[in-house]
Amino acid sequence: MREYLLTLCVTAAVTYLLTGPVRKFAIVAGAVPEVRARDVHREPTPRLGGIAMFFGLCAGLLVADHLTNLSEVFDNSNEPRALLSGAALIWLLGVLDDKFGVDALIKLGGQMIAAGVMVMQGLTILWLPVPGVGSVSITPWQGNLLTVALIVITINAVNFVDGLDGLAAGMVCIASGAFFLYSYRLWYGYGIEAAAPATLFSALLIGMCLGFLPHNMHPARIFMGDTGSMLIGLVLAAGAVSITGQVDPDRIAFSAGSLRSAVHTMVPVYMPIILPLTIIAIPLADLILAIVRRAWKGQSPFAADRGHLHHRLLEIGHSHSRAVLIMYFWSALISFGTVLYSVHSASMWIVFAVVAMSAIGLLLLLLPRFQPRIPRWAEGFVPPRYRRRRAIEEPVEEPVVESVDQPVGEPVEEPAAGGPRTPVAAGVAGANGATALGARARLLDERKAGTSR
Repeated sequence: MREYLLTLCVTAAVTYLLTGPVRKFAIVAGAVPEVRARDVHREPTPRLGGIAMFFGLCAGLLVADHLTNLSEVFDNSNEPRALLSGAALIWLLGVLDDKFGVDALIKLGGQMIAAGVMVMQGLTILWLPVPGVGSVSITPWQGNLLTVALIVITINAVNFVDGLDGLAAGMVCIASGAFFLYSYRLWYGYGIEAAAPATLFSALLIGMCLGFLPHNMHPARIFMGDTGSMLIGLVLAAGAVSITGQVDPDRIAFSAGSLRSAVHTMVPVYMPIILPLTIIAIPLADLILAIVRRAWKGQSPFAADRGHLHHRLLEIGHSHSRAVLIMYFWSALISFGTVLYSVHSASMWIVFAVVAMSAIGLLLLLLPRFQPRIPRWAEGFVPPRYRRRRAIEEPVEEPVVESVDQPVGEPVEEPAAGGPRTPVAAGVAGANGATALGARARLLDERKAGTSR
């Protein structure tokens, strides 16, 4: 566990430290697209954040290769090299798309090529665990096609959910955390060494997301772009493919000790197929709702609009940060609930706990404007939005000077520092969207203007 944590921390540190220079590079390179009508952010924001995430992945793999226990993963399996090859191709495709824009069909072809390169190096599904039947052998062509399809679907699902600041990175981090616990339990609890690559991939993915999130939380200073969203989708899919079909049911049944316990402990065998769907569940629901909504209005299913789940959360009154936290909550509930059920599949209290947490989530959705009343003495310890509003004093009227060239009753224009100040009217946008959240009256004093007597 310590070596996994060390790999995670190194990946997160490299990603975090490189994101700042990458942001400056993106601005110089011109990777700052204009704000579109359906975008949520209000100012042009640089992309290419996936460059830092890719170098964080490379640093994590390099450190893991020199550790005592994790180096065995590189010796016994070619999957880490397959992951690096596919990640390099998808990273290059994302950089070109963020800078110049790539056609959708060309992008899909590039994703299939990256998945094919990983399949050629041994990262593929060998057999499928089917509930009630057991492990079903499939032909190499079937396994290769299924692997490519799973990787491409996961990449586009993560890319689809990337709509708010910090949303995609946070949801993938939560899902990969649940996947790490599941794969580590198979490797450490049941002694299945084939689960070690998936455990390493999950640790690397957590580090990539944690290192990038401080720069991507609202208001985001940089976006991961398609460079980052396709990359983390590829790594997530690689972990799922690595562990699917690698779990030996006989070893799990042997460790159970009895037939009844074997039935319960066989649940983890089927989890590699179910668990990756937890990150796709919310984007898939959003996709289905979008198709139904556009078809009901007589529009094309591919027509862009502002009716996605995160747009609806903002429209009903949730703030940007609260909408992201609600999506985090549902992602954690689905992924960790699934992993917890795989550990204690015979306990009904898990089902009741998931139902209770779902009710809490629905209650949060119905209270978009809820704000707790904070006592006066505690207002200094909470964000400004939770403090009570106080009456704003009326600004002092400025002296009016009559002159020949200026009509009577208007203040004189400021000729130099120290002259009369004109109050800024409420609702007038300042530099960089200073009044974007609402109208606020303000009076420029000498300190804000940078003058001194």
